[in-house]
Amino acid sequence: MEAMRRCRADWRYPTTLLCVYGFFSTVKPLEPFMIPYLTGPDKNLTAEESMFFHRRQKLWRDFRLCYSTRQLLYWSVWWAMATCGYNQTVNYVQVLWEHVQPSQNFTIYNGGVEAASSLLSAATSYGIGFTEVRWEQWGELALGGFSGLGAAALFLMTFTGNIWVCYVCYIIFKCLYMLLITIAMYQIAADLSMERYALVFGANNFGALALQTIITSVVVDSSGLGLSIIPQFIVYASYFSLIAVVFSLRGLYTIWRTQRSSQASSQVK
Repeated sequence: MEAMRRCRADWRYPTTLLCVYGFFSTVKPLEPFMIPYLTGPDKNLTAEESMFFHRRQKLWRDFRLCYSTRQLLYWSVWWAMATCGYNQTVNYVQVLWEHVQPSQNFTIYNGGVEAASSLLSAATSYGIGFTEVRWEQWGELALGGFSGLGAAALFLMTFTGNIWVCYVCYIIFKCLYMLLITIAMYQIAADLSMERYALVFGANNFGALALQTIITSVVVDSSGLGLSIIPQFIVYASYFSLIAVVFSLRGLYTIWRTQRSSQASSQVK
């Protein structure tokens, strides 16, 4: 036993284990026979048609595996929904500012506000890294609560007639989004292997763009409702209010379930 303990403490033991693991993890005895089998005369597939069918199957398998985690799924849903609303707001906020204060009549600071909002958003995203919060427990409630603050900022920006209030509300809204998207990226990445980052991040952004296309077609486009800028922002603020309600309820349920599980564990002990 003593000799075995000394052997395990030596560097040769873990190195040997890693080498053995690396060898067997890369050995794929089926691969050399897969392509000849799929391209045989009875399968009627070319070599190119067969790493595409195989790759598509692997991609779909990875996709299902990534989103099988419920927590990752909820964070990804928020990512897609919030990014959609954020993009719509950023794309049309200049039109709102022009409505509140026409540039022909007044000196405007739209460019400076965009620069300041980007700088403060970066500082907010950087600063959140120094906080110690159990995001797996409190994260969904944070998504709901901060989304609600973003919705309030959008409502205030929509109904105020003061351009400076609009500027401040926009900076708050942008900082809140950047704060939450940083947390979401971290939480999602924590549950994934590195080679699946691109798959999940790309799928989330694709979902956001798909939602954005639908909202633009329905709300903005002349073939849809063709709303003017104030009703548009009422829709965007209401949209974030819906996100806030859904994720706040989900966050409260997660906290209740976690506390109930902790109480059950303490009673068993």
